Parts: sequence; C-alpha cells; structure tokens
Amino acid sequence: MLLRPFLNDAGSCASYLFGCTSRARLAVVDPHVDLVDDYIAASAAIGAPIVAVFETHVQADHVSGLPVLVERTGATGCLPAGAGVAFEHRALADGDVVELGNTVVTTISTPGHAPAHNAYVVADRRRGTEEPWLVFSGDSLLIGDVGRPDLHVDVDARGQALLLQQSLQRLLELPDHVLLYPSHYGGSVCGRGLSGNPFSSIGFERAHNALLSLSDADAFADAVLADAPPPPADQKRIVAANRGGHASALV
Repeated sequence: MLLRPFLNDAGSCASYLFGCTSRARLAVVDPHVDLVDDYIAASAAIGAPIVAVFETHVQADHVSGLPVLVERTGATGCLPAGAGVAFEHRALADGDVVELGNTVVTTISTPGHAPAHNAYVVADRRRGTEEPWLVFSGDSLLIGDVGRPDLHVDVDARGQALLLQQSLQRLLELPDHVLLYPSHYGGSVCGRGLSGNPFSSIGFERAHNALLSLSDADAFADAVLADAPPPPADQKRIVAANRGGHASALV
C-alpha cells in the first residue's frame, strides 16, 4: 500500500494520497484546493489513477479540493452521511467499506468536531490480513489534542463535546499499533494545543494525550470548550463554498 502525506503549513492542514498500486486504485483524504495539482502529479508519477476522494467532514478552515479533483479525475467523492452538501457524492455511514484494490477503507462515524464526521480505518490485504494498519482521524483525534466542538454549530457546543468524547472512545478501541494520521497539526485553529509532529499512533495518544484521560463527561466538555482560539477567518464563506462544491467562490 502506498501512503503519501501532503502538509500545507499555511493552515497546518494535512491531506493524504494513499491506496493500492498493484491494482492501480488511489484515493485522497481531506484534499486542499491549493494542492490539487500536486495530488494529480503524484498520481501520474506513481502510474495509478485517483478513483476516490474522501472528506472526513465539511471543512471550516480551508476550501476543499474534492470538487476539483472529482472533476479532473472522474473519482467518486465520499463524505459522511448527513454532511448536507449540494453535489453528487457517495454518503458513507458507520461501517461502510470502500475497496481500493488490496487497500480496504472502513468508515467509523465520529461526530463531535462536526455533527457529520467520519474517521477512515485502513487495512492492506497484501499484509495477509484485514487488521487495521492506520486511521485517518480528520479533526476528531489530533496529536496531543482533540478537535474543538464549537465550529460547526451555532448552539449546543457542549452537546457536540459530549458526542466527541463518545467518538474518541470508539477510536480508542483500535489497537495501540494503529498509526494515526489526522487532518491538522500544530498551528491549526481546529484545536488548542496540537503537537507540531503531524503523525502519531493510537497507543501513544492513549498514553500521552491528556484529554483522553478525562473519563468524566462534564470534565471533558469543560476542557475542550476552554480557551478556544478565534474561529477561522471567512469560516461561513468557506463552509458555504464547501457545501455547495464551489471552490472558485474563494480561490
């Protein structure tokens, strides 16, 4: 299985090209519109097409590259069920599976940062098993932090925080060895104390992420709602562009 991270320091956004080279089926997770040419160039150099584009949620801090990638590659756009977007896509619910040759992607519904949010667990059949190898966690579980629950709701951020805690418990059911690839790292406004290291593992976060040690729901909600940074600039316009699939509205 191939995995290529793309790090955009302008907004501390991480996206990923991954998939099966032997069956020539690649995908991109949480693409940034500024990097569309880079994903396509990497795909061409590898000699395998991009056939799927996954969003973990409707982004609030940057314009998604999904609509442009779908238009230019013919890939299928995949978003969480209930994402509320106005363009054709495959809606992925909890437990849904997408096969990319020998690469198998299983959806875990992880609401909390956003009401409709998925994580994507990846296995590689060429390793002789469908045991999880890595997880793209979006903005749910971050490195040294968790996603803020207030960006995607006008009211009841506390309710979203309580949902987030339940979602994190689902991710912690994964084995310690599973590699963790979130969609943001240090400098992003989607968390409060993210590490500058963009990658981790479930086991390391279980041992060292202080927010994961808060078993009391109210204490967890208090912690994740405290000291939130300002929201992203142009948040409402970005969300509207991403829901409508109109990247040109802001670029």
